[in-house]
Amino acid sequence: MLVSPTFDSEPDDDKVDGNRSPIDSAAEVVDEENQLAATVGKNLRIHRLRHGLTLERLAKASGVSRAMLSQVELGRSMPTIKVVWKVARALDVPFSTLISDNKDTGCSVVRLKESRFLASNDGKSRSRALFPIEGPRRVEFYELHLVKGATEQVHAHNAGTVENLVVTQGELQIIVDGRSEQLSVGDSILFDADVPHSYINRGRGDLIMYSVIIYGERRL
Repeated sequence: MLVSPTFDSEPDDDKVDGNRSPIDSAAEVVDEENQLAATVGKNLRIHRLRHGLTLERLAKASGVSRAMLSQVELGRSMPTIKVVWKVARALDVPFSTLISDNKDTGCSVVRLKESRFLASNDGKSRSRALFPIEGPRRVEFYELHLVKGATEQVHAHNAGTVENLVVTQGELQIIVDGRSEQLSVGDSILFDADVPHSYINRGRGDLIMYSVIIYGERRL
């Protein structure tokens, strides 16, 4: 909730970072979220129609309700990580395809302030793309952040998808198709990601991991 600022005799006193105020920063965050919601909605509609799917058929294939799909497609709702993964899997496209602006790129630098973040429903886990997300690709690189005690359950990716993950902070319990492994800082794991898998923060603080996802050959 935004609180209206109050000013004393010096209006610039509540400015931060030079000429930016807290209200300016909050407005920028909202604007970025609105832009991302619009981008996801546009891409969802393009790929749904490309597949010849109605909202009802996509809802059945993805497990996401028709009402939610409609709101996302119209840019009226910011989807969670889980919703985007479900829809991407149903459409058989990489995750980044749905959050990409589809602009031509050459050599690109991804600034932290320009990164795309998606969060879970409860806000306890967050994902950040560490690559220029414009255009389709088979390899994606992510930073994953889970707060203490958080669990992130991931549906199976497309057939043939492989994930390589390394822990840089905290303690991870990862469950891949029923098999459990414990990873500490510096430990890594390579696993078939075309089966259900879960990340569980078993440490005393936040968990940070870096993940490379290599998608199987697309069937499109």
